[in-house]
Amino acid sequence: MTLQAALAQLKLAGTAQNRKIYARHGVSDDMYGVSYAKLEKLRKLISIDHELALALWRTGNHDARVLATKIADPNQATIKLLDSWKNDLANCVITDAFSAYVGTTRLAQKRMELWTRSRREWIGRAGWLLLAGLAIGEADWPDHFFEDFLENIEDRIATGPNRTRDAMNAALIAIGMRNSRLEQKAIAAARRIGKIEVDHGQTSCKTPDAEGYILKARRHKVRRRASAC
Repeated sequence: MTLQAALAQLKLAGTAQNRKIYARHGVSDDMYGVSYAKLEKLRKLISIDHELALALWRTGNHDARVLATKIADPNQATIKLLDSWKNDLANCVITDAFSAYVGTTRLAQKRMELWTRSRREWIGRAGWLLLAGLAIGEADWPDHFFEDFLENIEDRIATGPNRTRDAMNAALIAIGMRNSRLEQKAIAAARRIGKIEVDHGQTSCKTPDAEGYILKARRHKVRRRASAC
């Protein structure tokens, strides 16, 4: 698919209602307002097309950039590319899509370790979301790797930028869901941290209580195992 054809498809799929919704989530740049369901259909139609992804990102259009993260080739990701794209992050919608793409690349761990140290809201958010994804996906990693991040979260979450705090909380939850040992440590950290205040703007989004979410996830896991017997 050509860039012109992709943009035409995005423009046709956009709606005024979705533009209002995205605006409430902080999207203020050029956008068509394409739903994620329609973006997913386009992803399936295009599959992987790294050159098109690069061209889409360069347009600066919000929907084009989200689509870019869905069709970019993880095997062609470079530090230069990821660092360039991360500097364009300006809201939680594109940040979350971007971090999901980075999580599929071989550079995920190194970028996570760097970006979780950032004091910039969106870069920090991308880093902590990467950690959350790695905590869920990398089953063989040792506990001590994640324990260091639990201490980091406890030390920094109260003073972190707004949406970075939300992602740090997500990482805390993901680490606590790995196993019973890390669950205990994550819950203890959550209790010491207390309630996390995050301004989600004019949306219905809420930052979940870490302890409650971890315990709920454990109960769900227990029920699922019982039903499989």
